Amino acid sequence: MGHAKQSKEIKQLFASLDYVPRDKFNAMQGYRRLIFNDMANQRRVDVFLDVFEMCHSFNFRDRLEVDAKTIPLADMLVTKIQIIDVNEKDLKDAVCLFADYDVGDSDKEMINGAYIANLCASDWGIYKTFTVNLDKLLAKLGDLSLDDEAKASVRGRVNKLKTMIEDKPKDFRWKMRARVGERVKWYELPEADKEVVDSRMASDDAQAKA
Repeated sequence: MGHAKQSKEIKQLFASLDYVPRDKFNAMQGYRRLIFNDMANQRRVDVFLDVFEMCHSFNFRDRLEVDAKTIPLADMLVTKIQIIDVNEKDLKDAVCLFADYDVGDSDKEMINGAYIANLCASDWGIYKTFTVNLDKLLAKLGDLSLDDEAKASVRGRVNKLKTMIEDKPKDFRWKMRARVGERVKWYELPEADKEVVDSRMASDDAQAKA
C-alpha cells in the first residue's frame, strides 16, 4: 500500500530493484494501483494506492499513517477476509493474525475489532463476506497443525470479533439491503490475470507485428 501522491517514488524504487513495470496496466490504473514483476525470480508485486479494491473496496488513505512500516493488523485481516472465493492460504494467513494478536478496540498491538465492526455496520455486503469467511476460518481451524491451546485462543478471538460485528448497531439502509440479501450480488470478482507478465516483450511483439 502507498499513497497516490507517492506513485513516482514507488516506480523509482521498483526500478532500482530491477522490477519491470506492467506498463499498460500502470498507465491506465496508476492512480489507484501499480504492478511490478521480478522476471528473474518470477515474482509479482501489486501496490494499491490509497484504496484497496478487490472483491470489496476499502479506503485506507487515513489508515496508512497508523503504523510506520506496514498497514495496521486490522487492515491486513480485512484484505484476507474480503475475498469471496477465499482459499486455504488466505485462511491460514488470517489464523496467523489471530494466533499472534488479540482483538480489541484500538490498533495498538492488536486487531482493531471496533474498526472492523464499523466497516461491517456501514455496508451489508462487507458484513456478509466477513462473517461468512470468519465462519469458514472456524471450520478450518480443526484441520490445522496448531496445539489445542492455540486453537482455543484463535477460536476465542474470532468469536470475540464476530460478537463485536453483530453488536454494532446497523442503520436503516443496512437493514434494507439485508432484506434483499443474496438475491443481488454484493461483491465484485477481480479479473483473472497472469502472475508475471513481461510487458517489454509484449511491446516488442506488438512492434514486430506492426
